[in-house]
Formats: sequence, structure tokens, C-alpha cells
Amino acid sequence: MKYVIVLGDGMADEPLAELHGQTPLAYAKTENLDALSAVSEIGMVHTIPDGMKPGSDTANLSVMGYDPRVYYSGRSPLEALSIGVPMKETDIALRCNLVTLSEEEALTFAEQTILDHSADEIGTEEAAVLLQAVQQELENETWHFYVGTSYRHCLIWEQGQVVELTQPHDIPGQVIGAHLPQDTTLREMMQRSYEILKHHPLNEERRRRGLRPANCCWFWGAGTKPLLSNFQEAHQKKGVMISAVDLLKGIAVGAGMDTICVEGANGGLHTNYEGKAAAAVKALTEDGYDFAYIHIEAPDEMGHQGSVEKKIQAIENIDKRVIKPLKEGLDRSGEPYRLLVLPDHPTPIRVRTHTSDDVPYLLYDSTNVAGAAQSGANESHPHYNEKEASATGIRVEKGHELIRKLFANR
Repeated sequence: MKYVIVLGDGMADEPLAELHGQTPLAYAKTENLDALSAVSEIGMVHTIPDGMKPGSDTANLSVMGYDPRVYYSGRSPLEALSIGVPMKETDIALRCNLVTLSEEEALTFAEQTILDHSADEIGTEEAAVLLQAVQQELENETWHFYVGTSYRHCLIWEQGQVVELTQPHDIPGQVIGAHLPQDTTLREMMQRSYEILKHHPLNEERRRRGLRPANCCWFWGAGTKPLLSNFQEAHQKKGVMISAVDLLKGIAVGAGMDTICVEGANGGLHTNYEGKAAAAVKALTEDGYDFAYIHIEAPDEMGHQGSVEKKIQAIENIDKRVIKPLKEGLDRSGEPYRLLVLPDHPTPIRVRTHTSDDVPYLLYDSTNVAGAAQSGANESHPHYNEKEASATGIRVEKGHELIRKLFANR
């Protein structure tokens, strides 16, 4: 038996008036997911433990079977694992976003507004050039910068402390003053990065191309070196992670799983969906893996952008360009498999950030299609979306226990 999780990051949402009271997931054309829904178990799962901040870090740990209350030590340390940062026990890792701030000459730094948490999803190559400029000015024996992916990078604070910091995707369109770090040095470093980057030649070129400048480093997600238990030892499954996002690759590294880097996979709307599906099929049918985790960031990014149209497009891409070829490839192999599809958390268009609401899951077993169809359990709920998954009455209270359903005594 083979096992697959397809994780549509931030795919869940709230009913929207412009979609006639439907969510993007319900409105999107998802014929492949809907066909699976008719012969699958669908229900709701609570991935964010009560009292913890909603985020892809805590939520994906839950989906992977790790209780965030036990294993979560901060977001950035997980990403640091992915990019090979040599963290010591006394180090603190922080996420270093390259963001876009307004550039009102009459205003102070603290009076500027955050326009985009991702600087138009800046590419890694350009981001590395900008981060190098900051590094040359600000790095010393205490502070060390490391290049990650796209707008997502890492700052190591030697002998530091975990401090409360605001996530930039929580405050789009807001004046930054009230959200700057309380720590004086961190706040000053952010201001200095703005001064260094605002008129950097690469940012001037981006403006000429109609792109937003990546004109400030924003620090958040502070945490200590993580320590996850070994996934294969816990579940007796050899697993592989397929993601373009350092956070997910970092979770995999910490869990002792392998990772696959798919060419053209970039964490954005125009990622290599088919490549991810093909990589999973190959890993499971040719390379000896028992479990594959396919993570797609696009719905989350479109939710942060507040784009209904693009979020729907991301969901439809997952349906047609991941679910369809994945199922076809696994069916051709003749290998029995179980497939779990779900978001990690909602990223509602209304708020443009994460929430802690339950998310819908779909669990398909290729060996029990006839039984599922005969039972008629989903006869009244033939579509995969929040409303119909909730209507089944099935709910998993603790997100980290959902993986038990996937592996179900096998």
C-alpha cells in the first residue's frame, strides 16, 4: 500500500458575496476532486491547536502527525534546516522577508505602509542580490543572513532570544509603526535595510519593469533549533517531501525524510504542478518510497494577495494538474494506495491572512472504491468543499491524529 497527501496551502476560505455565497473551493471547477469525493470519506479537521497562532508551520506539523504543542519551536528554525543553516542550541532563527513598503518621502520609516509581503513574489536570483547588499552592511559576529527561496530568507541571531514579532502577511495595507519589533536592534536593522534597498539599482530596474521593489527586510517567526522525531521510525513508512517552500522542506529534514526539488516549482501561481505529480508517482512506484507529501503553496499566496480569481485558478490547477495525473499514474501502476487531500489552514480573501477554522479533508482508498460507492455515504455530498465536508458530521478534533486515518492499521 502506498500513501499520498496533497496539501493545498490555504485552500479553505469563507463564503464570498461575489461568488454567490460560495467559497473559492466550492466555486472552482474541480471535477477530479468531486469524482473522488463520491467514493471517499470527507470531513473536517482542526489543524491548529487552540491558543496557537494559525500558520503553515503549526498546521503542516499537524498534518504530518506532529503535535505542534510538543514539537513546534518557531517557523524560521524549520526553514533554516532546509537551507542548511548550521544552527547551534543557543542560536535564534528569524524569517527575513523581502517586502514592499510605501516610499512616501514626507513620512518617517515607521509611518510607511506595507504594500506586499512578497515584493511581487520576487525570484530567488534577484532576492539574493538584494540580501547580499544588506548582508554587507549589517552582518557581524552576532547577526548572519542566509539566502532562502523567493522572498523568504533567514537571519540567525547568535546568543539571541525568542521575541514576539508580527507576521507581515497579517498586516497588508497597514502603517508599520505599531508592528515593528520592540527589540531596538531588530527595529534599527529593519530601518537600515529600507535605506539600503530603497534605491538599490536592482529595485530601480524592477520599477521600470512594472514590479514592486523589494525595499525592506521584515523579521518574524523567531525560534530555537527544532527537534522532530523520525517519521519513518514513528510510522514505518519511508517518506518524501515534494515542495518548493523551505518551511516544508525543513520539516522533512527534521523528520528524517528525503526531499525532491522539482524544476520550475516556485511556490507561486505558475508553478510546475505536473512536475510535482510526476515526481510523486515516480517516488512511489519506482524509487521505493511508501509515502509522498505534495505541498502546493499557490492558494495561500493568492489568499494573501486578496485575489479571488487567482485563488480559484490555483485550486483548479491543483485539481486538473496535480490530482488528475497523480491518480492516473498511480492507477496505471496497479499499486494500491490511499490519498488524503486537504488544506493546512484557511487563508480567507476577506482577511488576507491565516485563520484557525476547521478545514475539509478527503480520504480516498483505491482498494475500497466499490464499497464506498455502495455505502452511499456521500450521496448527499458529492463535492469536495467546506460546506459539504462539514455536513457529513465527521470531524477530527486533533489535527495530528488525522494521519492515523491515512495509515489505518496498515
